Amino acid sequence: MAPELQGLRTVIYPSPDLASAKSWWSEFLGFAPHFDEPFYVGFNVGGYELGLVPDADPSDGATAYWGVDDVAVALSRAEAGGGEVREAAHDVGGGIVVGSVRTPQGSLVGFIHNPHFSASS
Repeated sequence: MAPELQGLRTVIYPSPDLASAKSWWSEFLGFAPHFDEPFYVGFNVGGYELGLVPDADPSDGATAYWGVDDVAVALSRAEAGGGEVREAAHDVGGGIVVGSVRTPQGSLVGFIHNPHFSASS
């Protein structure tokens, strides 16, 4: 059975200079991040997550994460269709599970299960 994409949840921007990126986005958005650690900075933008990650590869561009019930199932389905698992399913805290694949066309696609997400946030 195919995993049901529940809609976009998160976009991650590679940000090797995390302090500069955090400053730029804070100024642009008009507010500070809700999560601010050396490994990740997150902003709540209209109920969706805009994340900055210092160790992501800028040449990959931004990665959109689609909501799913089971990240491992989505990754398995993508891999069966010729995708290459780039980031195995793993918990990043609070029961939030993420993973990503590189499609046969070269794009990065992320999957996320976030039990705290509400489209009305």
